[in-house]
Amino acid sequence: MPAVELSPEQVHAFAPAAQGVAGDSASPEAIRRLSRQLATPKLGVKAQRKALEKLKAALVAIRAGDFALGAKRALDALKMDETNGLAWHVLAICREKSGDLGQALLAYEAALQLLPNETDVAHDLGRLAQQMGYLEIAEKLLLKYLATDPGHVEATNNLACVQRDQKRYGDAVETLKALLGVEPESPVLWNTLGTVLSDQGDMSTALTFFEEALRHDPAFAKARYNRANARQPLGDAAGALEDVDAALPGAESPYERAMMQMARAMLLMTLGRIPEGFEAYEVRLDPHLPEAMRVALEAPRWDPTTEEIRGKRLLIVGEQGLADEMVFGTCIGDAIEAVGPEGQVVVAVEPRLIGLFQRAFPAAVVGGHRSVKLEGRITRYVPFVEEIEGGVDAWIPMASLLAVYRPSVEAFPERRGYLVPDADKVAYWTAELEKLGPGLKVGLHWKSLVLTGSRARYFSSFERWRPVLTTPGTVMVNLQCGDVADDLATAEAAGVSIWTPPIDLKDDLEDVAALSAALDLVIGPGIAGTNLAAAVGGTAWMITAPDDWHFLGTERYPFYPHLRYFRRDSFPDWEGAITRIRAALEEAVAAGNAR
Repeated sequence: MPAVELSPEQVHAFAPAAQGVAGDSASPEAIRRLSRQLATPKLGVKAQRKALEKLKAALVAIRAGDFALGAKRALDALKMDETNGLAWHVLAICREKSGDLGQALLAYEAALQLLPNETDVAHDLGRLAQQMGYLEIAEKLLLKYLATDPGHVEATNNLACVQRDQKRYGDAVETLKALLGVEPESPVLWNTLGTVLSDQGDMSTALTFFEEALRHDPAFAKARYNRANARQPLGDAAGALEDVDAALPGAESPYERAMMQMARAMLLMTLGRIPEGFEAYEVRLDPHLPEAMRVALEAPRWDPTTEEIRGKRLLIVGEQGLADEMVFGTCIGDAIEAVGPEGQVVVAVEPRLIGLFQRAFPAAVVGGHRSVKLEGRITRYVPFVEEIEGGVDAWIPMASLLAVYRPSVEAFPERRGYLVPDADKVAYWTAELEKLGPGLKVGLHWKSLVLTGSRARYFSSFERWRPVLTTPGTVMVNLQCGDVADDLATAEAAGVSIWTPPIDLKDDLEDVAALSAALDLVIGPGIAGTNLAAAVGGTAWMITAPDDWHFLGTERYPFYPHLRYFRRDSFPDWEGAITRIRAALEEAVAAGNAR
């Protein structure tokens, strides 16, 4: 599988994913089926008989949970006969259960090529492909399996999960309803039906379906975990944490366990249990999570609990998406103080942010990183470090600084932003805005460039913004990157004029930052652009989601103390938030400013 370079928009913050996929390639029943296949071989040569013994030993290791040993024995069998499809299938199972998803995918593909009529291989590969985001491949494989066993609950359920992840919610519901008519007591199907609703933001209805799944099987860990993810945005974070703690012992795979631990970390942060939550957040780097970041560096990772950093050269590596680098970057100044004047801090950020971070931290060396997806894993490279004489002594992921320097809410500094826009550009955009005439100059963001899966529930349609766009005494400025021509045309047709600055709103972040600082106000959901406005000290109003953990159990936004927020009471509650923003805008116009 070749390495694929990722754009910054393809790397974004973690959100606990709904758990609906059913089946376990290493379940007792799956291993019994493999054992039966090994019990009736057609062996003609000595090497094949030896390979058979190796595979039987591999199954023994799998039953004992020793997947490393199982993989070794499967590889031994493949050394004797690399065309042994069963050996590839066994190896794939061991790789998957060990969390090596990229190698597992390759092994499943080899097995399917050698055993094209073996539907169990197709099902296992389809489930793994879905987990890794290869949705079209997963759908084809699951349909192949269902062609031979149309009423199979696990395969039907997993097909619905693939349809859900493709945002084909109607298809997913129909797929599930058809089988629920035959299998009305299936907790697996009720649980996945709940995930279809939760992906769309309808947590109240989703909660009903998760509870129906638990009624049929109170020990069903997936449903209990999913119920937790529904309870949090409905205002019951404490109950959600109880559900996650109860679900964790029942996790069926390293991936499920890591995802549940991720949800637990975010709940701890939501409840303000820091630094416990920040320490638990280290799970985001667990290799069993397909979106976990691996940093390609020879230097050791710094362990703040045991290693003195003063006088050392420390590399801080930005992680996740653009917004996250701005949120987590608030601790860089603390690290510079910790290494002291005899030390050096080196910071790797998304290339478009280099200037902003360098001006904010002139004592640091700031450069760009890049990311590729290799064997299903995000790998981050820091090429500019090779040019630093002597290299670095240690490195640390940027978010890991929170546990070191923000042990309490009180440890967050009271300041109006921390990044520094280019002063000449701020002056230029201030003059350009004056040319637009009188009125409060309001910059707008309304969506993310990535709207896959459940991320769509965090953003509204442009039409819902009409009350904001039509506020008297304001001049609206488009800051939304991406193709928004249709949205702007709709506004123009309704008599609303929105000025778009003559810059690339996606790539010219130096100008976007300066313009955001020059504007009277920037409004938007919690995306990179709104974070950028807050980070440079601009006046920013953010529409926050009901499950936003950044409040850290407070009624403020500790990362940006001056930020004004408008929290949605539920995912569908856009009307309430927009109404409150319209009223606040009217007050700001009357006062002559939004500060």
